Amino acid sequence: MIVMKFGGTSVGTVEALQQVARIVAQSRHLQPVVVVSAMSGVTDTLRAIAADASQGNRADVQCRIEDLRARHTSTVSALLSTQEREGMVETVTYLIDELENVCHGITLLQELSPRTIDLVSSFGERLSAPLVSAVLREQGVPSTPYDARLSIKTDDRYTEAEVDFAETNSRLVEGLRPAVDAGTIPVITGFIGSTQHDVTTTLGRGASDYTAAIVGSALKADEIWIWTDVDGAMTADPRIVSEARVLAKISYQEAAEMSYFGAKVLHPKTMLPAVKDRIPIRIKNTFNPSTTGTLISEETVSSPLGVKTVTNIDHVCLVTIEGSGLIGMPDTPARVFKTTAQHQVNLIMFTQASSEHDICLVILDKESDTVVKALLSEFRHELERGSLEAITVQPDIAVVAVVGEGMKGTPGIAARTFGALGAHRINIIAIAQGSSELNISFVVDRKELKETVRLVHSAFELDKSVTSDK
Repeated sequence: MIVMKFGGTSVGTVEALQQVARIVAQSRHLQPVVVVSAMSGVTDTLRAIAADASQGNRADVQCRIEDLRARHTSTVSALLSTQEREGMVETVTYLIDELENVCHGITLLQELSPRTIDLVSSFGERLSAPLVSAVLREQGVPSTPYDARLSIKTDDRYTEAEVDFAETNSRLVEGLRPAVDAGTIPVITGFIGSTQHDVTTTLGRGASDYTAAIVGSALKADEIWIWTDVDGAMTADPRIVSEARVLAKISYQEAAEMSYFGAKVLHPKTMLPAVKDRIPIRIKNTFNPSTTGTLISEETVSSPLGVKTVTNIDHVCLVTIEGSGLIGMPDTPARVFKTTAQHQVNLIMFTQASSEHDICLVILDKESDTVVKALLSEFRHELERGSLEAITVQPDIAVVAVVGEGMKGTPGIAARTFGALGAHRINIIAIAQGSSELNISFVVDRKELKETVRLVHSAFELDKSVTSDK
């Protein structure tokens, strides 16, 4: 049995949906279970609708909702014959009407909570799963849609819910195994779950990959296939490096590092259930299915110079806490972590000078105001006494990471990286390296990001094919 996940671009048009149906039909002998995202752009539209509703913008809300209705209805009409079409039109009408009612309530209250955001965001997948299932049936493939909220149980940390795996696994086996054994292909809503009280939650933006891994782990799948619009994991972002190539094999650890540091191939949490059960993950291109793609497993392919890929994160900033009073204050990092955790802010990088004179945090631009206000409050007494000099923000920066299991114990990685950048007078603002030695990450000025990625990619000869197995 395999789990096949299709992303938003894979289900975003009539032609793409027809291609998905062909791919699934050709894999029937593998007993596929399908997980789908919302149609491309729909989740962003839903969140914009919710924001407009909370501002009382009724006309804009209604216009966007009708656009969604028209998009799904026209897709249904183009894909399905009379019998399947009537049932699917009823489903679209019911769900869009429900969305309209929810948004009417938001408009009246002019209040938008994380719980309500999750409910509104769920409609994209709840529309796409029945549609994909109907397209499969139209092609003569037995299929049934499945609402993940019935089985994927979470806490109430809305927009980033944590999964209760014990109950989730039991419910998934009970809900999906009979259909799979009967030769029916379940099509499951990605991204969403529910609390113990059946309140809708979401697992984080782009988390349909995570849903696929959760389902694959529960059902003990042989493999998890992530279908997207690229040929696989690459040595760099091809929009930056034209010579970037597809990586045939990478390890779970390499994939996790790549995802964390900006590679758009997988949701960062995807590896967790797969690693636990040692389930291989394949990244494949819906629009170029004949390509091999990338296999993610316990094995990898070594790179002659140690580094496998160069990744990057844009739209970040550097928050610096500095002052001589930090010296000998061992609780300062703990207080920083506590403060950011209380505001659910993810730290992309954390560095502290050996002199203990300053601490640097790299966070997303959009979170800088929240973090600085919180840190000013947390360290207000130290700032008043002068033991801390300032808490400052440096915007317009980017993080670059070099990643590869071959970096472990390989001397000269840092020298090659920073030598190439130094020769072109690119300034390194901050550096971090984990004890695993799987990556070196560093901060540069945002305007130098593209040149930095290209220089490091070239320095490690990543445009060349790798043939030696590790």
